[in-house]
Amino acid sequence: MARDWEATLRSWVKPPSDNEDAKRNTTESEIKKALSASARLKNVQYKVYAKGSYANNTNVRLDYDVDIAVECTEFCYHDIEGAAKAKKDKVDASFRPYGKAYRPKDFKGDVEAALVDAYGRAAVSRGNMALRVRERKTTLPADVVPCCTYILVSDIDPSGNLTSRHGARLHPDKGPHINNWAQQQYDRGVTKNNATGFRYKFMVRALKRLENELVSERLLPNELPSFFIECLVFNVTDDAFQHKTYVQDMREVLRQIFNSTLKEETCHEWVEANYMKYLFRPSQPWTFEQAHTLAAKAWAYMGY
Repeated sequence: MARDWEATLRSWVKPPSDNEDAKRNTTESEIKKALSASARLKNVQYKVYAKGSYANNTNVRLDYDVDIAVECTEFCYHDIEGAAKAKKDKVDASFRPYGKAYRPKDFKGDVEAALVDAYGRAAVSRGNMALRVRERKTTLPADVVPCCTYILVSDIDPSGNLTSRHGARLHPDKGPHINNWAQQQYDRGVTKNNATGFRYKFMVRALKRLENELVSERLLPNELPSFFIECLVFNVTDDAFQHKTYVQDMREVLRQIFNSTLKEETCHEWVEANYMKYLFRPSQPWTFEQAHTLAAKAWAYMGY
């Protein structure tokens, strides 16, 4: 019997269960509690917030780890673009120099120590960028990401008010720093979702589930990052989500991804879902060829 793809997609677009949402909330709450109990972090200013697919409501049942940022606000990095370049001295003067010896690597070490104190060494592993906390019966696995405040300034007025965008800077154990734009991703996602009659995030979830199935069937060699899949759907035009059925929506989503990634020139201007960085550049950990293969395999698998 042929597969009912409309019914499949309708099941895939649904968000995870209330039980999983409760576990997500418990996970975030426990991590905040672990950090607040740390003597080493007692005099450090920081904030904790969820980011990634859970924060953006694009998570699916098979990709259920929680991304939690722990942003140190003790110090702030900034860069300058646009009109602000001609006013660099004034922009730089608006940021107070940081005179303490405390550094990002110290902060990551203190966050790690706090998690180990709370969960035990066996439950916490250190990655290049994140600290992985193992799941328990009442919690989900979590990637805790120590970072610090980052501001990109585009202008400054005569009164010293900045036109800027706030993000976070990650300092991996190895490799260059990475600027992250969690709030911009959230805001742009909400705008895109509203413009598509709330079907943008439905299609993100559906394509993530489809990609998981392709990997399990060994039609794709490796899993692709959840964020990458979200970005691919983000670049699809809003009218792709206006069909009567989800099967028609998915067909148009895959068609646009496939055609746009035939060559680098046709997707050169594609952006991340935060609208702050280009999606396909040499510094990125993925390629347009991977996107093209995903669309081709998914198209054939669904029998379009």
